[in-house]
Amino acid sequence: MATALITHADGLDHVTPSGHPERVARLEHVLHALQPLELQRVTAREASEEELLRCHPQSYIDRVRNAVPERGQHQLDSDTWLSPGSFRAASRAAGGACQAVDMVLGGEVANVFCATRPPGHHAERETPMGFCLFGTAAIAAKHALEHHGLSRVAVVDFDVHHGNGTQDLLWDEARALFITSQQMPLWPGSGAPEQRGAHDNVMNLPLPPETGGAEMKTRYEAEAFPRLRAFDPELLIISAGFDAHQDDPLANLNWTVEDFRWITEQLCEIAQTSAAGGRVVSTLEGGYDLAGLSASAKAHVEVLMEAGA
Repeated sequence: MATALITHADGLDHVTPSGHPERVARLEHVLHALQPLELQRVTAREASEEELLRCHPQSYIDRVRNAVPERGQHQLDSDTWLSPGSFRAASRAAGGACQAVDMVLGGEVANVFCATRPPGHHAERETPMGFCLFGTAAIAAKHALEHHGLSRVAVVDFDVHHGNGTQDLLWDEARALFITSQQMPLWPGSGAPEQRGAHDNVMNLPLPPETGGAEMKTRYEAEAFPRLRAFDPELLIISAGFDAHQDDPLANLNWTVEDFRWITEQLCEIAQTSAAGGRVVSTLEGGYDLAGLSASAKAHVEVLMEAGA
């Protein structure tokens, strides 16, 4: 078994305005950091309409597609922009995540890291926001449930910002468990512990500003990991945001590269000892300090490779 890297050059064609934190250089730096690693490199496919429709209505998909400019850029909200290549990039992010599900469930590889952009965990059913157009992780979870017939899929999101989009898209999905930690208070303002999903299938772990690795580990060991083990997922999907890094400009948590390595090790161990049998799909979310992002992503993938060996 091996670890696959799913990516596509279309991810570089989603161009945001100068100075925007979610920029082309993010993906370039991640791919450069992963270049020395012996990964099975796979070209991300575009998502089918059927895959997108599991989370977003046709009216929303059409609205995003029709808003793409022929040249220049178009602003959807204060944070979220479109350029001529944006729809294709977002489609490959969602399609690549579904492709990753196909690969791990088909036994082709042990696990997959999807190095794509734009990120996806803020995109709600009918609302693009927070740099995100389509709910990549939720679309992958729905693909595993509907196309592959799984009964239990877990999504764990350790991005520093609350995955409000994934929460919205999986709120009514009893077959999915969504566990998410996030700095609070921080944009988008959601993610309180009382938000538990329609089937008690959502767990929010708000972390106060300046939380470091020690407190993060305590919270995950006491709350998140027991819940994840009890759920016994058949597949684990990770929303891998690296903006809890201590140098990230958009937030105020103090995680280090070794903290990202640790949490990945723990998640892989749970996946290995659960019904998932080690099957993990990880998809890139945030991370806006380029050095912190690339080093953390490399550590994350190195752990995936160790777990999949």
